[in-house]
Amino acid sequence: MPIKLFNPTTPSRRFVTQFDFTELTKKRPEKSLIEGKRSTGGRNNNGRITSRFRGGGHARKYRFIDFNRDKREIVGKVAALEYDPNRSARIALINYKDGEKRYMLAANGMKTGDTVIASETADIQVGNALPLRKIPAGTTIHNVEIRPGDGGRLVRSAGTMAQLVGFEGGYAQLRMPSGELRIVNHDCWATIGQVGNLEHENIVIGKAGRMRWLGFRPHNRGVSMNPVDHPLGGGEGKSSGGRHPVTPWGKKTKGKKTRNSKRTNRFIIKRRK
Repeated sequence: MPIKLFNPTTPSRRFVTQFDFTELTKKRPEKSLIEGKRSTGGRNNNGRITSRFRGGGHARKYRFIDFNRDKREIVGKVAALEYDPNRSARIALINYKDGEKRYMLAANGMKTGDTVIASETADIQVGNALPLRKIPAGTTIHNVEIRPGDGGRLVRSAGTMAQLVGFEGGYAQLRMPSGELRIVNHDCWATIGQVGNLEHENIVIGKAGRMRWLGFRPHNRGVSMNPVDHPLGGGEGKSSGGRHPVTPWGKKTKGKKTRNSKRTNRFIIKRRK
């Protein structure tokens, strides 16, 4: 997908890049597949801020995406490729033969008029969904389930893909986009191909205002605060903190391992580092 460059009419405009959206074939979302999406401002159900520096941004509608691919043995046709403000990937509107419409993640190379199906006997082609045990080793996949029937949880961002390495003891071995090698139950379903919108990583935001459109508020450093607000705050003039970098609540931010799910350690064969 081509990326638009701009003449440097202002300092912020100099480095801005954005998509030209020529691959999209429909501007308005399907009304039956959307609902309103309220902005939380980073607050939980008690009104307390749990994610700092969030708020504002453009209004969005949520698109219902079929991550489960549970409409089995029915052929669907790609009716349109659309933009989704809630994710980095593009989405495809699928018209099934029985008249139902659904959204799914648009895979790289998918275009209007293509047919897709979720079936154990489906061909190994882009957009089709199969259980891992029916997919040949070496195939690139995305939208992978962690537990059978739970819906796709892994590999859903723009341009990502996992590679099916092999099978052993009822599990499939997957090489994740991070380089991690992990095992997943071979009865889990996955979609063939790579997630589309590969150029997403090359987009340059370019100016602070564009981050505000996305719902991010200015992020100020701890050393610029007062001691009452942050452990790194205070000091006469500029300082580099004077102590190990920590969060506002005193937890170390460099080198401390944050993974705490020992229950799933057995599914990881090789770490990403």
